[in-house]
Amino acid sequence: MDNMIIRVFFSFLSLSVASFCFAQEALSKRIASYDIAVELDAEAKKIYGKQVLYWSNPSSDTIFELQYHLYHNAFKNSKTTFMRNREFDLLNTDDDPCNWSYVDVQRITDEYGNDLTGAMEYIQPDDGNEFDQTVLRVPLKKPVLPGEQIKVNLDWQTKLPKIRPRTGYNKDYYFMVQWFPKLGVYESAGMRYARKGQWNCHQYHANGEYYADFGNYKVDITVPENFVVGASGVLKDRKLEKGQLTYRYEVEDVIDFAWTASPKFVEEHTKWKDVDIRFLCYPEHRHLAERYFRAIKNSMEYLDEHIGEYPYPSLTIVNPPLHGIFSSGMEYPTLITTLSFCLLPEGVKTLETIAIHEFIHQYFMQMVATHEQEEPWMDEGITTYYEGRILNHYYGETTSTIDFLGIHVGNIEYNRIEFFNMRNPKIADNSYYARDFIHGGYGPISYNKAAIWLRTLEGLVGLETVDKIMKTYFERWKFDHPCTRDFINIVNEVVREDHGDTFGDDMNWFFDQVLYGSDLCDYELGVLSHQKDQPLEGYYDDLEECEKIPEDYREEAESNATIVAFRKGEVIMPVEILVEFADGSTYLQKWDGIARSKSFTYPGKEIICAELDPERKIYLDKNFLNNSITLKSQKPAIRKYFTQFMGWIQNTMQSLSGLI
Repeated sequence: MDNMIIRVFFSFLSLSVASFCFAQEALSKRIASYDIAVELDAEAKKIYGKQVLYWSNPSSDTIFELQYHLYHNAFKNSKTTFMRNREFDLLNTDDDPCNWSYVDVQRITDEYGNDLTGAMEYIQPDDGNEFDQTVLRVPLKKPVLPGEQIKVNLDWQTKLPKIRPRTGYNKDYYFMVQWFPKLGVYESAGMRYARKGQWNCHQYHANGEYYADFGNYKVDITVPENFVVGASGVLKDRKLEKGQLTYRYEVEDVIDFAWTASPKFVEEHTKWKDVDIRFLCYPEHRHLAERYFRAIKNSMEYLDEHIGEYPYPSLTIVNPPLHGIFSSGMEYPTLITTLSFCLLPEGVKTLETIAIHEFIHQYFMQMVATHEQEEPWMDEGITTYYEGRILNHYYGETTSTIDFLGIHVGNIEYNRIEFFNMRNPKIADNSYYARDFIHGGYGPISYNKAAIWLRTLEGLVGLETVDKIMKTYFERWKFDHPCTRDFINIVNEVVREDHGDTFGDDMNWFFDQVLYGSDLCDYELGVLSHQKDQPLEGYYDDLEECEKIPEDYREEAESNATIVAFRKGEVIMPVEILVEFADGSTYLQKWDGIARSKSFTYPGKEIICAELDPERKIYLDKNFLNNSITLKSQKPAIRKYFTQFMGWIQNTMQSLSGLI
């Protein structure tokens, strides 16, 4: 161990004496930057690290302490907040009597030589759980004044967890994310929801991931010489010494750094414009490289056009082996993981869906760095919405998820099934913190419900307006930390520019219902009737004689056609009803959707059929099957039932894929 520590020290010394200034013009404020040297002990399942943190005080406050995340302590014992919140037991007891992990901060000093180690303490800002040691408070001997920078040296070692959600090892596969002592975010007064300056440094919870400031990273990773390493950023150097191979990676203007290693990795390469794309996998998945490359290039092309430029020179796609499945479907700066199975046919687009979803995260929440712990919909919901748009664009709206053996299922139907068929879709709204979904609903609501109401927003205001909203949002908030209020302000601004007061003074009525509310939307067309005009009969002017119905009235009287629409849910949306008449004409009926029931009568007309929301603008409508009435053949209705059934098949196949 002594020799190992010496090697790490000299690697760290070589790294830290290099200039920290990067050639590229800064894209972000670069508040928190790191020089890190780490060595993997594959026998002991430990890593030994040294780091220098360069932190700039972004506020007008004087800072007297730092707060660090120690993520791997989430797996230190069975009573940590993460382990208490987990939905199922992830402990592995097959070949290791102790699968627990820890982070041991051995020494921390400032640039003035002050030893801060003795004063550091674990805190539990979220729940007071004394068994949780995922946040470390470090009082400073010399405070950091507004606008000043501090340099802090930290030595640590970690016993790695056997593969857990997002991180750890299994056999000779290592996935290192949320792996180093990482500074929280100091939010100055007025930033997001902060009323006064404060450290935002949550404990590690089972739901939600991380929130961090932008910075630059230089990382030396030392592994056994037969290991292949993939990491965030660009490989700058590789040196072999005494059976150890050291990779140096650098990346700029990101909120985190991730890496992976295995002696079994093989790799494939391609490019999109000036971006180097690398695919790392075990040999049995090498044949999938082209499918991944196609999906990622499609995503890059689509987001480049509809959102903004991907500014990084690289992207690494990691396809974990089956024994690393808990690290699948993850997103970190310029590095994503996917999930694939050799037995799934190409027509089942699980592979493409996950790859596209994780790449979109490079925009939301890597560049537009929202707080997934506090506002998960801004990360997962927006990403799921664009996942559907990209899949539909390149693979077909009705075949974007399944196109196999005549079964066709689109992405939006999967979102709807996941949300509306959960046990209680009203269990929470989209304003919940990730950790507050204590009785379920995190995935269906944060991912699927948010995607559905974003699709509904698109239906109401139009795709062109939504594209303008999202481009404005990205340009205004990239490399920064927006909150829900900032997003809504941009929606109100752009909708007003494009549509005036068509939707009222603002769109707050929409967000109050779909984002801050948990009620459901359900409209129904339930009555179709035809009645003849009734002429006057009975007493009117002449009290001596009743008015009589003319003998030929039945043949001459015109028919009045009436339909009745019902609002069965609590959510109110403006809706349209397309009415088709027997003479071949149609009429698009507008309705504000407020009343519980509303009748519409068309004198002299005979209705053949009517359909509520014919263009499928209101994807929040729970039941599409009650949206139409007709005197025609019932094939359209049968087709709708078939579509729902196919959606159930897609849901089942997606679920079973995790067991293959």
